[in-house]
Amino acid sequence: MISRFSTVLLGLAWLTSITLLHLWLNTNSLHWGTTATQAAEARLRVGFIPVTCHLTCPVNHYITEAMDGAGRFEAVRFSGFPELKEAFLSGHLEATFILAPLAMTLREQGVPIKVVYLGHRDGTTMMVHTDSAIHRIEDLRGKTIAVPNRFSNQRLIIFRMLKQRGIQISEVNLIEMPPPDMPAALSARAVDAIISGEPFMAQSEMDGYGRVLFMTKDVWPEFISCVLAVNENVIRLKRPEVQRLVDGIAQSGKWLDQTMDHRMQAAEFTAKAYYHQDPKLLRFVLSKPPDRVKYTNLSLHRKDFEEIEALGVESGVLKGTAHFEDYADPSFVQDETDILPFAWRANHEILRASAARRGEFVCGDLGRVRSLFRE
Repeated sequence: MISRFSTVLLGLAWLTSITLLHLWLNTNSLHWGTTATQAAEARLRVGFIPVTCHLTCPVNHYITEAMDGAGRFEAVRFSGFPELKEAFLSGHLEATFILAPLAMTLREQGVPIKVVYLGHRDGTTMMVHTDSAIHRIEDLRGKTIAVPNRFSNQRLIIFRMLKQRGIQISEVNLIEMPPPDMPAALSARAVDAIISGEPFMAQSEMDGYGRVLFMTKDVWPEFISCVLAVNENVIRLKRPEVQRLVDGIAQSGKWLDQTMDHRMQAAEFTAKAYYHQDPKLLRFVLSKPPDRVKYTNLSLHRKDFEEIEALGVESGVLKGTAHFEDYADPSFVQDETDILPFAWRANHEILRASAARRGEFVCGDLGRVRSLFRE
C-alpha cells in the first residue's frame, strides 16, 4: 500500500515538475521573442540611394554591425528620390537622406521634417562629351542639360553659375533625368551635359566618353546636396535613438576622411553589400581627386541654408515660407570637434583573397566579410 502510494506521489511530482518547466520555458521564450521583436522594431528605418552623397549611411550601418553584431538602424535602399520621398511621407521611413531643397519644400507644405545633419560636402560634377565644344560655363547657352530633380541643388548650381555670368536660366534647356540614366544619355549625345552627385558622373569619365567641365568644389566650395532628415515626431518620441543615429553618421564621416585606406575599404564593402556597383567606380570617385567629395564639417550652419533658400526662392523652386528654424534642428551636433572617428579596424584577409581571385588589386585594409560576398 505504501509502495503504491509512493509511486503515485512520485508520478504527481514528476508531472508537476514537467508542467512547471514547460510553463517556464514557454513564458521565457515568449518574453525573449518579444524582446527581440521590440529591439528590431525600435531601430530607426533610414532611407538612402546608392550615391556618394549618402555614403555615411551604409558605412555607419556596416561598421556598427561589425562592432555590435547588429546594425543600430535599418538601412533601406531606394533607386531614386521620388520613391524615397513617398516612403518618408507614408511613415515607412522615420529618417532619410534627401535633397536639401526638397526637405525645405516638404516643410513649406506642412510635412513635419527636420534636417539634423549633412550628408557630405561637394561631390557633384558636370560632365560633357569628350569631343564637345563646351569648355566654359558660358558655352552652355542653348544646350540641353540633364539634372536629377527640380528640387535638386544641382539645378541651383546651374542657376547660380549662370547668374554670376549674366546668363538667364531660360537660355539653357534643363530636363529631369534619373542619375543612373545620365551616362548613357551623354554617350548617345541625347544631352549636351549631365550633372548629378557621384558616382554616376565618374562612370562616363572612367568609360572614356565623358569630360569634367567642373566640380562643385571649384565653383561652389563646401557645396551641400543631400542632408539627413528626420520626422519631427520621431525626434520628440525617440530623441536618444536619433542622437545615436546622428553620432554614428558623424563618426562615419570622420572615419572616411581619416585616411585614404578607409575610403578604399568603404568603396569595397559599400559597392558590394549596399550599392550593387563595381567597387572600381567608388574607388575612383573617392580618390580622384581625394577632395572630390568630403565627409567632415557636416554640422548645420544657418548661412549655408540661407543661401540655398535664397537661390531656391529666386529660381522659383521655393516659396520662402519656411526658414532655418522651421526645417532645421542643429542641436544634435553643436561642436563637431567633439566627434571622433570610429575606432574600427577591419579583418581583411578573406577580402584580399577574394579580390585576388577576381584579378583585382586591393589597396590597404578592407572590411568585415560577412555580408560583402553575398551574391
